[in-house]
Amino acid sequence: MNWKVLEHFPLLLYILAAKTLILCLAFAGVKVYQRKRLEAKQQKVEAEKRKQAEKKES
Repeated sequence: MNWKVLEHFPLLLYILAAKTLILCLAFAGVKVYQRKRLEAKQQKVEAEKRKQAEKKES
């Protein structure tokens, strides 16, 4: 068995943990971005509905 590989095992675990953390943060960031876009779209639709309701009242 190659013992030199085992000497670097903790480093490999740290790299794996860092990569996992980066991926999780990236996915969380994308999710936040998508939610903000969706909320903005919903606000726009609600504003249009209010405008149409005001036009009907006039």
